Amino acid sequence: MIHRGIATFGLDYGKCPPWLFERMVRLGRQILVVMNEEYGPDEFIKRIADPGWFQSLGTVLAFDWNASGLTTILTAALKEAIRGEERNFGFFICGGKGKTSLKTPDEIRNWGGVLSLPEPQVNNLVYNSKMAAKVDSSLVQDGFQIYHHAFFFSKNGAWAVVQQGMNAANQSARRYHWYSKNITDLVVEPHSGISSQTLAKTLNLTARESKPTQELSTEMVQGNYFGLMKDVETLRRHYSEFSQSLKIKQGNQTLTLLNLENREFKWHPVVTEDFSKSKYLEKILYKVCEMRPDNYEKLVSLEGVGPKTVRALSLVSEVIYGAKPSYQDPARYSFAHGGKDATPYPVDRPTYDSTISFFQRIIDKLKIPLSEKRKLENRLAGVVD
Repeated sequence: MIHRGIATFGLDYGKCPPWLFERMVRLGRQILVVMNEEYGPDEFIKRIADPGWFQSLGTVLAFDWNASGLTTILTAALKEAIRGEERNFGFFICGGKGKTSLKTPDEIRNWGGVLSLPEPQVNNLVYNSKMAAKVDSSLVQDGFQIYHHAFFFSKNGAWAVVQQGMNAANQSARRYHWYSKNITDLVVEPHSGISSQTLAKTLNLTARESKPTQELSTEMVQGNYFGLMKDVETLRRHYSEFSQSLKIKQGNQTLTLLNLENREFKWHPVVTEDFSKSKYLEKILYKVCEMRPDNYEKLVSLEGVGPKTVRALSLVSEVIYGAKPSYQDPARYSFAHGGKDATPYPVDRPTYDSTISFFQRIIDKLKIPLSEKRKLENRLAGVVD
């Protein structure tokens, strides 16, 4: 179960001390062994996709609960904890922070070879990994740059993605979670959770409310390139003249294409969008129109299609044709279970108790001194209180 709320992660620039990382690896390995024996590999994939559980695990392993480093260090520690024993655990961890994230497809393929997985299955895992990164960088335009991408999958085919973006301007981070069993459409509300403070200014093309924009964007690139560029040129000519509405002279008539409320228009993307000549944008749009993708997912998956391309199509859809996308930030989930003062929402007692009970069962089975178990339980109490 995913829990609604707000979490703020500060950006970390330091390094995890070796003694702490080594301890996280050792303790993490013990927790994973017990989990695997009790629940099997698919349960780990399911749990790691839950931002609440992920945050709790990081805190139990003694990392700062509200630091961006929890995501990157926890992933690295878990990857190290199962190194050499991946086949015994039955699940695999690929990717990581920075340049390591770029190795994700190769790592997936390598494990596919080791496990003798069918090529279509391996290709599908690689595709899902790439699409998760593409969606969170292009369709959720929230000002966070993805710098960490980890892909978890089991030998049974379940998979999860945990990736994190940074916003250098406000020194914060945001974590995105995906879980294969919850996804029916990779480009429509695919997240199992997003942990972050909520923002006022987000172009969310994954929202169900953005479906008309997705459909119209696809329809436009399935049509004639020159017709699409005519619409883009309309925006280029008039974007600086937007006020409460966009009006274009057609002969003796004035055509009102879209009304925008003053409150909303203060931050509407069209205000700051650069519609000057862009050879790269024109090249990509020409390529996409030539390929005529069948649907929005295929459109987004094309090489070269990024934030600017989907934003341009979105604005044409909205301003010229009235298909307004969602500007509601999808980061409405949290690692928390609520608060006793009902902030940001009342405590969800069943889920609260379930989380505590799960970790307590795991801790009880760990082969460590009783005093160490008590310390872990105290940390757990701190993250769920």
